[in-house]
Amino acid sequence: MLGLGKSPQWGLVLPGGLELPAGMGWVAHSRCRPGMPVREAAAVPAVGWGPVARPTGVPAGLAGSPRLLGQKVAGGRSSSAGGRQGLGVGLCRARIQNPASPGKLPGPSTPERRGCRPPVELRGLAPDMILQLLQPEGAQRIPRDTAKLSALHNVSYQLLAGSPAPRKRFLAVGLASVQRPRGFYLLATLQSLFSQSTEEELQEMVVVVHLADTDPSWNVRVATTIAQKFTRHILLGRLLLIHAPLEFYPTLEGLKRNFNDAEERVRFRSKQNVDYAFLLAFAANLSSYYLMIEDDVWSARSFLTAIRRALASQESSNWATLEFSKLGYIGKLYRSSDLPRLAHFLLLFYQEMPCDWLLVHFRQLLAQKDVIRFKPSLFQHMGLYSSFQGTVNRLEDEDFQADALDLPDNPPASLYTSMSIFENYEPLKAYSSAQGYFWGKDPAAGSTFSIVFQQPARVSRVRVRTGSKERPGDFLRAGLLELGQRRDRSQHCSFYIPVGSFEKGMLEQRGLERVLPGPVECVRIRVTQDQSEWLIIQSIDIWTTAGT
Repeated sequence: MLGLGKSPQWGLVLPGGLELPAGMGWVAHSRCRPGMPVREAAAVPAVGWGPVARPTGVPAGLAGSPRLLGQKVAGGRSSSAGGRQGLGVGLCRARIQNPASPGKLPGPSTPERRGCRPPVELRGLAPDMILQLLQPEGAQRIPRDTAKLSALHNVSYQLLAGSPAPRKRFLAVGLASVQRPRGFYLLATLQSLFSQSTEEELQEMVVVVHLADTDPSWNVRVATTIAQKFTRHILLGRLLLIHAPLEFYPTLEGLKRNFNDAEERVRFRSKQNVDYAFLLAFAANLSSYYLMIEDDVWSARSFLTAIRRALASQESSNWATLEFSKLGYIGKLYRSSDLPRLAHFLLLFYQEMPCDWLLVHFRQLLAQKDVIRFKPSLFQHMGLYSSFQGTVNRLEDEDFQADALDLPDNPPASLYTSMSIFENYEPLKAYSSAQGYFWGKDPAAGSTFSIVFQQPARVSRVRVRTGSKERPGDFLRAGLLELGQRRDRSQHCSFYIPVGSFEKGMLEQRGLERVLPGPVECVRIRVTQDQSEWLIIQSIDIWTTAGT
């Protein structure tokens, strides 16, 4: 726990030695006693922690002192709760005098020591009370000065739970959520974001949820449920729940019916644009990068680390948007410095078209002509029912991979094919992160698709997917995967060995480093049977081992 400057700071210690940053508020413990070191207090057994009103003797205007919502601690008992399993603890203020070492709890005669209270049970608390306990004092509404954006004016956000961390994070993940006629996926989405991240990754991430429904009671109920399930992340500054009051929205009546959309649909998508605009404006100063997702997605394991790697590969590129999913506005990454003008852009054209279309125009206006999308995708759509009218929505990203750290290497290579190429569906699109796929018009027995490495590599694994959801019949009926070595000075290999055959258009082979002695110089797909349908090669993924 580090103090800021020379002034005393307040730190929070939870059971098991978990420390929250200075400025967070309270030291929590059910057995406060004089002279107890903070670390020792946290380690004493039979401790729970939970929601407690501000102790007597504590100034009401103490800035940045959040009230706490607790949860049961395994094996813990509350000494003042009649021996029951405790959900709460008393709170004591602990002044941290030396940032380099734990502080000590003040003695019983000092104002700081007075006011320790017995635990408060979480069970039975009304939703509005739980949210009140979670809100930082004096920060229920946080004004955001957006004078540079005339359409935003001076928006006051209702902070339903959490407190922005003093330190800017690497990544902010933002999503807006409204009441759905059918289905509710927000909790599963949040669980996936947190559970698929390591502790180190979580320290560099903050998730911001804009509960944007027009029904205040729904926002309160959902915020309460989230607060109960994700208390720890809220206390650690990893999760913020916000709401922009409807009074700050532009008119949602009498909107232009572009594309001949029904009036109700126009109102829904126009409000959605404003929901995201306010979310973007709030998140602009929280992190270096901002990731936009929806409230019904699964996350790949260690998606943050995968995003770091993708950013490193684009270090010399003047990109505006990086994409980690092909669906709508799921997995769109922005520099946080671009968020104010993106928010302004969404507000300026909020009634013109859907959000995902506006995002495309924004990218193009920032002079990024081509889509930069990374494969495999890091986020997968999970919802069955859409948030608009509850209609069935079976969107799925076939490029999604559950383990973001299990990424292919795809060494630099030249690509060749004996098949005629349809329009601009070039071979490179099957092998690189470029959007699209390869599409050959005349696959016949003996047709080939070859990958010739710039440098020999020890190939350990290859995965090939053919066909697509849009064209399910254009898959490889019969074919072989072959590894080759160059025996002459031609651009192709003269010696190949088959290592696997396609089944229903799919192939995945592992352990290939043991098949061919020496490094591989070519990987080839060979068609072994005539087929009338064209051939789509969706993706080719190649893994290599050390010693390439």
